[in-house]
Amino acid sequence: KNDLFRGKDGAYEAALQGIRNCVALGQRVSLRLTIARATYSQIPAIFDLVKKENIDRVCFYHLAYVGRGSNLSQDDLSPAETREVIDLICSRTTDFYRRGRKKEILTVDNHADGVYLYLRLKEQDPARAERVLALLRANGGNNSGIRIGAVDEIGNVHPDQFWQHYSLGNVRQRKFGDIWMDTSDQVMKGLKDRKGLLKGRCARCQYLDLCNGNLRVRAEAVYDDIWAEDPACYLTDAEIGLSK
Repeated sequence: KNDLFRGKDGAYEAALQGIRNCVALGQRVSLRLTIARATYSQIPAIFDLVKKENIDRVCFYHLAYVGRGSNLSQDDLSPAETREVIDLICSRTTDFYRRGRKKEILTVDNHADGVYLYLRLKEQDPARAERVLALLRANGGNNSGIRIGAVDEIGNVHPDQFWQHYSLGNVRQRKFGDIWMDTSDQVMKGLKDRKGLLKGRCARCQYLDLCNGNLRVRAEAVYDDIWAEDPACYLTDAEIGLSK
């Protein structure tokens, strides 16, 4: 399946050999994978691989519908499927922890994950849930255009790595600090103070301070509106305080 997804025969075996070479030399190894309809059924096997090959770290990326993934929105999971995947990741990570296996397991590009984890812990371990809540508040959710940015290979500055289609300026022409703090650009101004601009479920969510509207490029890809709700949020209306 990896060969099919990569479009190249032998891609999986070549990558696996590279992993083994790095582990043999004592080099820390991290896997990065995108959660999509074509890949999510393989997640249990990924955890098995992490254990078998002594891999240190794995990042599971939620699908962002931009760049080469701009036509893949239909390949994203349903909210129910996403919840199942996050439950599985949490369960397998907990199993590693209980067995004394030091592994770093991350989910990336969907700030609903933090809220979902908090809600799970609130039922299972309220004291720990409060510590998680404090960390989520300190983090502040999505920081595109605030504490996260991207400079491409020709010097163009973007709000983050997913905003390659939108440039704020070029570091060959202006200092990065001047570009980054210039709120005459309306997109940059909005990203830095977005809460009043958000629409739909995001605008009314009781956890907005923890998530900060999630990934704006997904909203743009689906609704052609960067301030629309993030279509990949899988929290229920009841969980975010929109219904009793």
